[in-house]
Parts: sequence; C-alpha cells; structure tokens
Amino acid sequence: MEEMIKNTFGWIREQEITTAKGLSRLITAYELWGVENDFPTKLIQLKSENNWDNSIRETARACSSLASSNFDLEKCGEWLLSKRENNGSWGNDVYDTTYALIALAEMEIHETKGCKWLVENYGEKWEHVGTTSLIITTLAKQEALTKDKHFTDFIEERARWILSERAEEGGWKFISTSNLVIQALVIVGLKEELKQSLNWLISRQNNNGSWGKNEGDITATALSLITLGYAHRQ
Repeated sequence: MEEMIKNTFGWIREQEITTAKGLSRLITAYELWGVENDFPTKLIQLKSENNWDNSIRETARACSSLASSNFDLEKCGEWLLSKRENNGSWGNDVYDTTYALIALAEMEIHETKGCKWLVENYGEKWEHVGTTSLIITTLAKQEALTKDKHFTDFIEERARWILSERAEEGGWKFISTSNLVIQALVIVGLKEELKQSLNWLISRQNNNGSWGKNEGDITATALSLITLGYAHRQ
C-alpha cells in the first residue's frame, strides 16, 4: 500500500492543477495521508470575493477542503447560506444541496431543513448509487454535529440498497461513482463489508500511479486517494 500511494503522489506532482475542483479534491486527499502541499494557498488565490467561480458546488467543495485549515471561511459560509432557498435546498438541485450541506457540516454549521428536503424529495429520479451516496454522506455528516438521529433509518436502508447494487467484482460501474459510494459506506460504519470493493479499487490503479481513463484523471485519482485514506484511518 505504501509504495502504491507513493507512486500516486509522484504522478500528481507531474500534473498541472488549475481548477478549484481539482485543488479541493487534492487538499482533502493530501490531508488524509499527511502529505505537505501548497494546494490550499493556490485554491485561496482562485477565490473571488467570498466564493469560487460564483458556483455553489465549487464553493462548497472548496470550503469542505479548507475547513480544517487556518483560513477564515466565515464569509464563504455566509455566501453559501445566502444562496439557500426557502425550502432548505440550494436551487432545488440535489447536487448543489448535498455539497453545500456537507461543506456546512465541515464548518460545524447545522442545517436540518436542507436534510429534510433531501429525504422528503427522494425518489426514483435520485435513486442512483452515486446520488444516493452523496445524500447519505450529507445526512451522516450533519447528524454527527448534534448526535440527533432523525435520518438513521433512511441512511441504513439506503446504504443496504447501495450494497445490493454492487457488481460481482466489487465496484459500481465507474471509478468516481465507486469512490463516492465507498466513502459514504465507510462514513456510515460499513467498512467491514467493503474489503472486496477496496481490493477492486486498488486493482484499478494505472501503472503510472493514477486512476481513471487515458493514463490518469485528477478527479478519479484524488477521489481514490480520499477513499483509501478514509479506509486507512478507520
């Protein structure tokens, strides 16, 4: 494992990362593995006023990755909250809402209304393993702030459904989707049922140390590092 991870960081050092999304993912990955980097400074340099790209999703990702840093994110959190709809969602969009709520949880800001919106509106349209994984990650992180267990039954039922959708070899079709799934299931305490999936993920690493198509993709590689970091820490 140590040599495999070392090769991955070597591949990353050869890449030019200029997007908020890429930098945010890598900050989290490097933090989990305890590797020094200057990505937080680079990410802050991309900030315009109190947001990134005037995007809820990119701002949320950035805030999540920087939450444990020394940077003052109070204004960024206020910007995110200012974009919330009256029904608790962000633009009635499941992805903007999940990423925003995850970021707020990382900044220790509890938001029950948005969580209720996700559960009450969950249905066939969102019943995909990647989307569902983001939702249960959101609910688990928000619940952890207050120790209230309003959504435990939903989380447990949907986590079991996700496991039932796993392919025989251990993954969920795509690398990035599989990473989101494994991360969610580790967060909700199902690591022991994921040995096959973790082995599958490791087997999908490219020879150059990366993950993803065309000899490596930053998002797939960063997400894989995050997944293995979560599993390593638990």
